[in-house]
Amino acid sequence: MPEPLLDLRAIDAYYGDFQALFGVSLSVNAGEVVAVIGANGAGKSTLLKCIAGLLPTRHGDIMFGGAPVGTAPAFEMVARGVALVPEGRRLFPSLTVEENLMIGGQAGRPGPWTLDRVYDLFPVLAERRHLRAPSLSGGQQQMAAIGRALMSNPHLLLCDEISLGLAPIVVRDIYAQLPAIVADGLSLIIVEQDIAQALKASSQVNCLQEGRIALQGAARELTRERISAAYFGV
Repeated sequence: MPEPLLDLRAIDAYYGDFQALFGVSLSVNAGEVVAVIGANGAGKSTLLKCIAGLLPTRHGDIMFGGAPVGTAPAFEMVARGVALVPEGRRLFPSLTVEENLMIGGQAGRPGPWTLDRVYDLFPVLAERRHLRAPSLSGGQQQMAAIGRALMSNPHLLLCDEISLGLAPIVVRDIYAQLPAIVADGLSLIIVEQDIAQALKASSQVNCLQEGRIALQGAARELTRERISAAYFGV
């Protein structure tokens, strides 16, 4: 078996004295889509922050591309090929759509993602390229946040709550673009509360409960009953 692109080995994470993750282990192969599901406060966003270098781990190892990166800061993780689409989008409100996208390319990593390709993926962004980010709808802002991350030409894309606060039809349209996003071998971790979307989009599912992995397995093999039991802890 080839070595995983990302391999988390029993990581713990803390906010001050509060422990948010307890011995979390998971792996992501090249070109794989992995879902992380769980209720509010389960530790999903914390997990992505650890991978992205925004929150250092205290125990365990994070291996990326075969190298340990557990103490690497966020800017170094971007340079290595990890990009985060944060919860709430976090676009720069004073900048235009295109300026937000261009910021994503500042790392200068070579790869297939350019402004033209992002605009091909999300044509509505091309139409609104000269508008400031706050003038976009919630769904359009999510597209811009994804496009900004793709502009760094990552090996691994981390998407935190793609569907949060969006209308179902908008969520459907965004998820419909995921095959095109991973077509070149990009790996993807999706953090979701929408279980149906997560199962449909991913090959592997990890369910977090109170900072611990409650369930792991192939999406096609996990029953709704097992997922519900792990999700709610019943």
